[in-house]
This record gives sequence, structure tokens and C-alpha cells, in this order.
Amino acid sequence: MSELLAPPLTALVELNATLAQQGYAVLDADAVTQGVSHCYDIHSNSLNIHEALNHLMPSWSDLPPDAFLKDGGRYRRRRHSCFVVNDAEVSLQPHRAHWQPVAYNALHGGMQRLFAPMDAQVLAQTAWQALLRWLAQVASALRGQQPWYVEAHQFRIDTTDGIGRPTPEGAHRDGVDLVAVFMIERQGVKGGETRVFDARSPHGQRFTLTQPWSVLLLDDERVIHETTPIQPQTLGQPSHRDTLVVTLRAGAFQGD
Repeated sequence: MSELLAPPLTALVELNATLAQQGYAVLDADAVTQGVSHCYDIHSNSLNIHEALNHLMPSWSDLPPDAFLKDGGRYRRRRHSCFVVNDAEVSLQPHRAHWQPVAYNALHGGMQRLFAPMDAQVLAQTAWQALLRWLAQVASALRGQQPWYVEAHQFRIDTTDGIGRPTPEGAHRDGVDLVAVFMIERQGVKGGETRVFDARSPHGQRFTLTQPWSVLLLDDERVIHETTPIQPQTLGQPSHRDTLVVTLRAGAFQGD
């Protein structure tokens, strides 16, 4: 197996400048914990916050199949919920279908895809609320202070079909302002390399996210991204790649 390329990490204090300069940044789990700690509404130390984030992880084992894959695959499971984050207020929105235009998703664009909602016990966690507040702060540093329309997707990509495709639509933008791709877990897989490309030049970078709660943050207007397929390290053994993808958009949800 080829050696995995380590991601180019950014310190939390350099996050806003790095996003403004190159359109993307990768933070390790410690930096994510620090960022989330600034948005907690209770007094907690970093260790407790990291543990609180980890308490969200078992919910990835209870994701229903994605019934909308146009390639006929059985490799993706997911849940999806929507929020509005206005300053420190996080409001869960009535459950709604996920919609993207064909211009941003050539494979699944134009479809009203109604996925199962995220578990209510996950959404009630203080760590979840703080995570969304922090991402809204990052988006506001990038685009200006305003309410953010947030869509959260829990994904599990497995190798049921021998191969799993994290981004079956290929290299793409999402039609939002900020995209956050959190690594949750890699179990028994090879592949799953992240690739980020400048939308207006041939410049790009590739690396593999492996650390739980590390995150790739993307200025969706400036960069295109994709993740390469995964395969099992050992044939016949269970293998999967879990991620949390959160998108933040100004003004309204897509399709409104």
C-alpha cells in the first residue's frame, strides 16, 4: 500500500488568513477542539470538549442507506438535517429535502432527495451546538457577519460493492459559501484521498485525512474538491470511511 500523504495543517490562529489566501485550510483535532471550546455555553476544558465530540461518533453506526444513488451503488449511508445559525442561536429547521442544481452536482442535481434526519439525541448535545456556532464564526470571518443556512450530512461510505465512492459526482463545488469536511473514522480502508483544486487555475493539492475530528474547510466559491474511491485493505473484512459534511450558505437554503 502506498504511503498516505499527510495534510498541510494550519494553526487555528492562522485559519482566517489561510482561508482568505488560498481558499482552503486543514485543521487537526486539537485545533478543532480549541475552536469549538470558544463557542461552548458552559465552562469546559479541552479534554471534556474532545470527549463530548467523541460521544457523537457512535451515531454513524445507525445511518440508513442512501436510496438516491444514480450509479446503482449500495456503498453510501447518510442522515441529513438543516439549521439556521444566527450569532449564538442555533435553530433546527423543519425537515426538508436536500437539493442542488445540476450546475453543482451533475449526477444528482435537480433531485429532491429526502434523507432520514439526524438523531435528536445527537442534535441536543452541547458539543453539536457549539460545533455549528464555531463554523458560523468561520463563515462570518470569510463573508461577513450574518445568519447562516446550514446543512449537515452524516456519511458512511463502505465497500459493500467492492469499492465505495465518497464523491460519485466527481470534482465539484457545492453552491454554498463554506464547506467543512470532518474526518470521523477510517476502518480497514485504502484510498479516500482528498483533492482540492483552485477553481480558476490548474493549482491543486492532495492528501488523506485520517485523524478523527480533523477538518478540511473550503471557500466553496474559490475551490473544487473531491475524494477518491475507497477499497478494503483486506478482502472480506468490514471497512468504511465516516465523515461529517457541513455546508453554510448566506441568504437561504438552496432551492428556496
